[in-house]
Formats: sequence, C-alpha cells, structure tokens
Amino acid sequence: MKLTKLTAVLCASVAMPAMATELEVSHWWTSGGEAAAVAELAKAFDASGDKWIDGAIAGGGGTARPIVISRITGGDPMGAFQFNHGQQAMELIEAGLLLDITDVAEANNWKETVYPPSLLEGCTVDGKVYCAPVNIHSPEWLWLSNKVYEDLGIPVPTNWDEFVASAPQVREAGKLPLALGDQPWQSNLAFGAMQIAVAGLDAWKSVNVDKNMEVAAGAEYAKVFVAAAEARELTRGSSVQDWNQATNLVITDQAAGQIMGDWAQGEFQIAGEVAGKDYSCLLGLGLNEYISTGGDSFFFPVLDDPEKEAAQKRLAALLVTPEVQVAFNLKKGSLPIRGDVDLAAANDCMKKGLEVLAGGNIVPSGDMNWSADVQKQAEDLMVEFWKSEMAPEEAQAKWVEILKSGL
Repeated sequence: MKLTKLTAVLCASVAMPAMATELEVSHWWTSGGEAAAVAELAKAFDASGDKWIDGAIAGGGGTARPIVISRITGGDPMGAFQFNHGQQAMELIEAGLLLDITDVAEANNWKETVYPPSLLEGCTVDGKVYCAPVNIHSPEWLWLSNKVYEDLGIPVPTNWDEFVASAPQVREAGKLPLALGDQPWQSNLAFGAMQIAVAGLDAWKSVNVDKNMEVAAGAEYAKVFVAAAEARELTRGSSVQDWNQATNLVITDQAAGQIMGDWAQGEFQIAGEVAGKDYSCLLGLGLNEYISTGGDSFFFPVLDDPEKEAAQKRLAALLVTPEVQVAFNLKKGSLPIRGDVDLAAANDCMKKGLEVLAGGNIVPSGDMNWSADVQKQAEDLMVEFWKSEMAPEEAQAKWVEILKSGL
C-alpha cells in the first residue's frame, strides 16, 4: 500500500494526526488465516500515522461479544471493536455508547461505494451510521478435500446430494465424511447453509423476510431438517472444538468435507493449498448458488477524548479504502464491500463468490432478519439437535415456535 494514496482518502474526512494516537482494537480473529488478515489492517493503520493496539479475544464471537459489551458498559471501552453486521450492537447504540460516524460515511461516499446497500443499512440506525463494514462473509460453502476422493477413485462431489451419497465409501476408508467443531455456532451455521441450499431461495425469503410461518412448518423446510439429520450422522466421530481445527481435518485429508464460511479460505491459503487442485468449494452446497451478505464491521465506543475520537474516525475511513479492502480480504478469504477494487489475485473460490455477488443472487444474513434472542434460541435448538437423536419433525416444530416468538 502506498501512503500517498491512503493520505488522500483519509484527508477527505478528517485531518491526519500530528502524532500517533493509540487505539485498542478488539476482535476475535485468532486463527492463522484470520491473524494474517487482521495484520493487514494494523499495518495500514500504523502506516497512516496512528497506532493499532491489538486486542484479540480467543474463542470466537460467542466469547468475545459479552466481553466487549461488559467493558463498554462497565466504563472501560476500547477504541474500536469488531462485530458482525446486523443487530448485535443495537443495545449499545440505543444506550448512546457508540460513536456516530455519519460524517465519515458521507465524506467518503459510502452510500455510493458500499455494495450491496444492505451492508451500510445494517450499520445505520435512525439515519445515523455507527459502523464501518469491512467484508462480506458468506457461510454457505461446502469445502472438500480432493485427495480423499482421488484416493477412493471416485469423482469429487459437485453438490450436497453427491456428497451424501459418497459418505459410506469415505467412512469405509477410515475417513470422516463431515468435520464439525463443537462450538454452538458451527452447527447453527451448517443448518443455516442448508436452508437455501435445500429449501430454495423463494422458501427462505418467505420465512426469513416475509415471516411466513406456514412455509416454515411446511414441506420445503421439512426437507431441510431431513438434510440436517443426514449431516448429523456424517459428523459422527468429529472430535475437534474450533472451526479451524475442523478445517484442518479437511486440509490434512482426514475428513472429506466441512460446511463453513468463506473465511476457511484463509486457512487453506496459510497451508499452501491451491483452490481447484487441492480442495474444492461448493457455494450453496452446490445446489443453489447465492451469497448471504453477512460479514464484519467495526464499531467505535464513545470516548471522552477528542484526540482518540479523531483517530477512531480516521480508522473508520481507512477500513473502507480500496487498498485496505484488497489487502485485507485477499488474506481473509472474504469478499470486499465495494465493487470498484482490483481482485485479479483472487483464487478460484473467491472468484466464484465475486461472480455470484456481481450477478445479484444475494440475500441478507440471518442476523439482519431476526433478533438476537431468536437467534440464540435457534442456536440452542441446533446444539440440542446435533447432540441428540431428536427427530427432524420435532426439531422443525420447535424451530417454528422459536421464530413465532420473534414476530
């Protein structure tokens, strides 16, 4: 990145610092690929004249979010923090604890450059912008070890149905068909990926956008729960905890596949794996290709310090610049939040995501459609479902009741 280019963008919103201002930045990016990506943000912020103080919190979002909220409400706020797009920071905004960065968004034309518009809308409350989106993370990918299938002498699956059909041979060869970590959000993510892949886009929109509970309780979604039960059987024997440990089982050819977000690409890259050669990626599980526009944003707590507030706004502006978007997302495996950047260096999987994004086959992420309470209840249900022999029909009925509670 060239400082001269970056300087011009930052000066459009706030003045460059006369001396470095330190900002503690909290996030939960601690795996190898994630650490490499966040290092690009820190490098850019330091090069701009300020100082990034890394506040990584291990354990993922489920661990990090309560810690971040507790610090802010307890009077010990950091300078910035990473949350997902959607409603996760709503209570902090309503309490007046987060900085309004509308002036930064307007000065840098975020309304014209951020795509899709739902990303910026997810940062906007009552017409005011409270966060800087940095990426699009789609969770609906099936990652496959090509070597597992090559050793079996069978074609690499091209969709979920073929993957399920190949599972007995994979198991017989002493391999794990489907890797799944033992964190609650992972089983919930797998279920979410199956919703559009199996039920189809129209059914998903009816339930999650139009809130049609008849469709939620109907035949299209019954197929989703049957697929989830199939997946549950394929994960038997998976004994890892973290998502990146599950990804490593695919990288090391101990497991045939994993349902995980596009951030898994960062782990494959760190391991020197090549997309299309060493591993394959099936968007929408190969059944329905679409991009669910979730992802990450940075929010900025209100600080009683004008110098730090100015640094917060400089960081917000920097995160959306083309240079930073390219450097960060190429390492993270995610898609940029602006379409005017050069991603010629993207691998085959990332290019597939970019093509679908450009084609407009996109939907808002679940955390933009349902309250945090509904999401937590649904996650708890998926944990119970995955760890038991609960029948698909029973799980579907309980899930519909959870959704109804959020209407």
